[in-house]
Amino acid sequence: MSKIQFPKPGNFIYPVPAVMVSCQGTDGKPNIITIAWTGTICSDPPMAYISVRKERHSYEMIKESGCFVINLPDKALAHACDYCGCTSGRKVDKFKECHLTPAKSSVISAPMIEEAPVSIECKVTQIIPLGTHDMFLAEVVAVHVDEKYMDEKNAFHMDDIGMFAYEHGTYRELGAKLGTFGYSVRKKPTASKSSSFKKPKKSTTPVSKSKKRTSSFRNKKSRPL
Repeated sequence: MSKIQFPKPGNFIYPVPAVMVSCQGTDGKPNIITIAWTGTICSDPPMAYISVRKERHSYEMIKESGCFVINLPDKALAHACDYCGCTSGRKVDKFKECHLTPAKSSVISAPMIEEAPVSIECKVTQIIPLGTHDMFLAEVVAVHVDEKYMDEKNAFHMDDIGMFAYEHGTYRELGAKLGTFGYSVRKKPTASKSSSFKKPKKSTTPVSKSKKRTSSFRNKKSRPL
């Protein structure tokens, strides 16, 4: 393998999530912003982050309200996801234009997107200025999922959603499963005794005619009725 160095460092960590963040300003008007700079930062307490440019319409809405909802879109929402990242809430009502429904959250004031299969309510705990973006650190206070992806054992099947990711300017559907967590160190099952049993080789010694007749008779007797 031969590598060359780029003349200027940049963001090459791909693919990343493509999420639709819903928020609401003090005037009560909801908005949606598409975010790729997002992720998990802590398990307990559960915490996530989004990074937003200061000039975005949603920036002040999130800063004033102190909350937002991370909505994970499926393939059916791919067009809306892109649209909400290319238009400004100052000019258009994105919920209306995308035919989406703002749903009441259980803990925070920002609405969920009813059509999204997963909605994660987040409460801002800290804002960190970084440069082009400010990072909103937030605690996850509630999670809502589409019940059709739950089974009888109350397990959630995220693989069935049909999610996609953002890769260097392109949206890509997630591919085939390569393994599950820990598969690289998981012990392989030992071969069973039955699988290791080998059939005896057929004898190459010629059989006499008398033995053949006896053998044939015994086979006939042993056949099921």
